Amino acid sequence: MVSRFLALLSLSLTSLALVASAQDYRPSGERPPTPAREFRGAWAAVVYNIDWPSKPGLSAGQQQAEMRAILDRMSSLNMNALILQVRPHSDAVYNSRYEPWSPWLTGTMGQSPGYDPLSYAVQQAHARGIEVHAWFNPFRALSNANQPASANHVTQVSPHITKRYGSLVWCDPAAQETRGRAFAAILDVVQRYDVDGVHLDDYFYPYPDKGLVFPDGRDPATRRKIVDDFVEKLYSDVKRAKPWVRVGISPFGIWRPGVPAGIEAGIDCYEQTGCDARKWLSQGWVDYLAPQLYWRDQPAKQSFSTLLNWWRQQGSRPVWPGIATSRIGGSEDPGRPASEITKQVEYSRKIGRNWAGQIHWSVKALLQNRGGISNLLAKGAYAQPALVPPMTWLSQRTPNRPLVSASSSGSGVHLSLQTEDPSTSRYAIQGRFGKQWVMMKVISSGARTADLNGTPDALSISSVDRFGNLSTPVVLAR
Repeated sequence: MVSRFLALLSLSLTSLALVASAQDYRPSGERPPTPAREFRGAWAAVVYNIDWPSKPGLSAGQQQAEMRAILDRMSSLNMNALILQVRPHSDAVYNSRYEPWSPWLTGTMGQSPGYDPLSYAVQQAHARGIEVHAWFNPFRALSNANQPASANHVTQVSPHITKRYGSLVWCDPAAQETRGRAFAAILDVVQRYDVDGVHLDDYFYPYPDKGLVFPDGRDPATRRKIVDDFVEKLYSDVKRAKPWVRVGISPFGIWRPGVPAGIEAGIDCYEQTGCDARKWLSQGWVDYLAPQLYWRDQPAKQSFSTLLNWWRQQGSRPVWPGIATSRIGGSEDPGRPASEITKQVEYSRKIGRNWAGQIHWSVKALLQNRGGISNLLAKGAYAQPALVPPMTWLSQRTPNRPLVSASSSGSGVHLSLQTEDPSTSRYAIQGRFGKQWVMMKVISSGARTADLNGTPDALSISSVDRFGNLSTPVVLAR
């Protein structure tokens, strides 16, 4: 009996010793800096299999593996937002109740890929602390009139709202049914999927084609009014459904030729495509604008820095420029070095006001590490993680602090995390090494544990809600 008691006592003492050694991080009164903030996005185009999947007809497992590879590369670069095309041309890269499956998945419009790509992308991205913004083309019916369409495609069920324009088929934006179909598709995704954003590209009315006139008989001012009303209503509808879902639009990078002075363009989107993006920004009908500033900083006639400075003076919401990473070593801009892209990332941090950020066109260039761009970003601009900037115009609530414990684990740290605040979507983790605080990790609130490389002298862990608001940090020190 005595020997059994001694054995149990020894076991208890051993357990206590292990617990004591595990709890080597304890509450601290330190005041860490605010976590870094920057929107670091990349577009992933499905149309013509530009980015994903690499070709139509891949198995579900192959498509999923390619999506994981994209997200793993983004995670390794400390990026935080995937802009995934989900409606290339009145079709769906998700299980839609309104529109047919996209042919870029299986090779046949209307054929299921055997799983829900958007649901899978959201689950995998969130597990890596990456947002997903669902990218819609609101009015394009077919990107080539010769493409076969399924029986439930708009060209078959509602041909009266479509118009042929060159090689394209377009849904007439003036038709109430056109706008209704677009609203229905977008709100369906917002309501049924845990997306973080809704994103529209620059295709409202089609770009001019060899002097052809879009056959609707309407003048430019009427077209702008149609598009303005669509954008304003979309913002209102999304906010009514889920106010934390960001609404972003990516217009052509030049509002009008000659604006600002000295800027040249071969197209006037204000007059020719119904696109008054300056108005949407100034009116607050977007949570961010991502003008496609795909040019180098020189020559001055289409200067990246000049244009970015102008856009950031047009409203109070963030302007996160689209940058053409895909043009590194490409035919569109022969000789473009990767250093042009890293320079533009730095410009996006310094020029004008509002929150820093940029979106890469497109994610394939980062996967391919064109010109060594991914290596440069990993070692330089993206060496540390960053939180997506907050939407302070929508909410400034302070979330509850997380419940956290931390212990050394070999050459790293093991965290246990818990939140009692249903608004929490992320945790932001900083570490202090000596006197230097660094951003270590951003993880999903669904994670109950996290393992960190290195053993910082102190840790700071904050909850982050869906609007980007930060809690008071929990600070632990050794």
